[in-house]
Amino acid sequence: MPSSPPKSPFYGGWLLGLAALRLAAQSLLIHPAYQLHRDEYLHLDQANHLAWGYISLPPLTSWVAWLVQALGGGEYWVHFFPAFFGVLTLVLVWALVHELGGGFYAKLLAAGAVLLSALLRINLLFQPNSFDVLAWTAATYCLVRYLHTTRLAWMLALGAVLGLGMLNKYNVVFWAAGMLPALLLSEHRQRVFGRRAIYLAAGLALLIFLPNLLWQVQHHFPVVWHMQELKRTQLVNVEASDFLKSQLLFFLNSFWLLVAAGVGLARWPALRPYRFLGWSVLLTLAIFLGLHAKDYYAIGLYPPLLAVGAVYMEHLLRAGRWRYLRPVLPLVQLLLIVPMLRVGFPLQPPAALQARAADFEALGLLRWEDGQNHPLPQDFADMLGWREMTDKAVAAYQLLPDSLRAHTLVLCDNYGQTGALNYYSRGRLPLAVSFNADYVYWFPDLSTIRAFVLVTEDGGPDKEDEQHFQRVQRLTTVEEPLAREHGTQINLLTGPDQAIIQKLKLRLQDRQQLR
Repeated sequence: MPSSPPKSPFYGGWLLGLAALRLAAQSLLIHPAYQLHRDEYLHLDQANHLAWGYISLPPLTSWVAWLVQALGGGEYWVHFFPAFFGVLTLVLVWALVHELGGGFYAKLLAAGAVLLSALLRINLLFQPNSFDVLAWTAATYCLVRYLHTTRLAWMLALGAVLGLGMLNKYNVVFWAAGMLPALLLSEHRQRVFGRRAIYLAAGLALLIFLPNLLWQVQHHFPVVWHMQELKRTQLVNVEASDFLKSQLLFFLNSFWLLVAAGVGLARWPALRPYRFLGWSVLLTLAIFLGLHAKDYYAIGLYPPLLAVGAVYMEHLLRAGRWRYLRPVLPLVQLLLIVPMLRVGFPLQPPAALQARAADFEALGLLRWEDGQNHPLPQDFADMLGWREMTDKAVAAYQLLPDSLRAHTLVLCDNYGQTGALNYYSRGRLPLAVSFNADYVYWFPDLSTIRAFVLVTEDGGPDKEDEQHFQRVQRLTTVEEPLAREHGTQINLLTGPDQAIIQKLKLRLQDRQQLR
C-alpha cells in the first residue's frame, strides 16, 4: 500500500456548514406531541447512580447523562449529544474519503449518504447507539491511517477508540470479530500482526475497558443474564429476512453507493488495498445473522463503506457521458429521503400517523419486539403517555398524609415508567424504583416503608398480596390511547404488614443476584 493516496483540498468550510445543518435538523424531526423515549429515561437516571457498569450497558452513556444534567437536563440537551455524535461520524466519513484520495464530489456524496439516512433516526434518541456508530467509524478511520503511515499513534488511537467503544456498548466487539479475520486474509497481514503496534493497541483497549470488566466480575456478569433475557424476549422474534430488509432501508437513498463500494473494491486497482473492508462487512453481517441480532446492531458497518463507494463513483463519473450524472446523484439522495422521513420519524401527531398505518405495515414497522403488529411503530408508542403517568402518580402521592409521605415507595413495573417518573416529577415524588433493569440496585431500606404508589400494567396486587395491606386504592390509568403504556394503572397501597415487606426483600435479593 502506498504511504497515502494523493489528496484534493479538504474543503473544511463545506464540512463545517454541513455539520451545522446536521445539528439544526435534529430539532425538527420530532413533533411536539411526543416526549422522550422509554430508554432515554433509564439512561438519564443512571447519571444519578454513577458506577463502572450497569445491568443494561457499560458506563459511558451515564457520563454523558451527567453532562446533560449539569447543563440543566432539558430535552434540548438530551437530544444534543446523540446529534453531536452524528456530526462527528459525518466528519470522520468526510476525512476517510479524503484519506482514500477522494475529491470534493466524493466528499459531497458520502456526506449526503450520512446526512440523509437512518443515521438521522439513530441520532434522534439518547441511547448508546449513536456513539456506537461513531466508534465503529472511528476505528476504521484509525486503521486506514495506520496502514498509510505505520505510525504507532494511529494504532494506539484505534485501541483507545475500541476501549471507549466497549465502555459504551459491547456491540463494538463485533467490529473486531469481522475486521481481524479480514486483515488476516489480506495483504496487510504482516504489516498489522507482525508488529508490536496492534498488541499495544489491544493492551490499551483492555486497560480502558478493565474497570467495567472488573465491575462485571464483582456483579457476577449481569451482561450474560441480560443477553439471555434479550434473546428470550426479543431476539427470538428477529427474522433473517427482516434483518436483511432493514439493511437495505438504512441507506435507501444511497444504496447505490454501497453497491459501488462492492464493485470498486472488486474491480478498481486503486481500491484493491482496501478489500479487507468489504470482507469485514460480510463477515460481521454473517455473525449478526447467526445470532439473530437486531437490525440496527449492524448500522456502524456502513459509514466507511459509503466513503469507499463515493470515491469509486467520483472515479467513474470523472469523464465521458457519465459525467452528466454528477449533479443528478446528490438530487436523488435528497429526493429519496422524503419517503424515509414519512415513515422513519415522528413528524406528525400520533393520530395522524395511525391514519397512515398501511405505510408502516408495508415495511414491517408496526411489528414490535413481541412479534405482534400494533397501531404505531414501537419507538413512537414509547414516546407517549409519560407526563400523564407522572402527573397521575404525583396526584396519588399527594393523597397521602404527611406522616406517610416520608415512608412511601414509588414502585413501577419497568424501567421506562420508573425513569419517566424520576425525570418529570422534579422532586414531587420520592425517587421511583423497579425490580426491572438497574433499579434493583437503587432501592431504599424496605423496612421503613409504610405506603406504596404502585405503577403497574397488571392492574395492581393480586388477591393474595392485597390481603397484606390495610387499604388498596385503584385510582386511575394512563389514557393516552396510542401509548405503549396505555392502561397502566396507578394504585395507592397503605399499611403493609411485615409478611409483604419480607416478600419484597426476598424478591429484591433474587433480582440483585439475577436469578
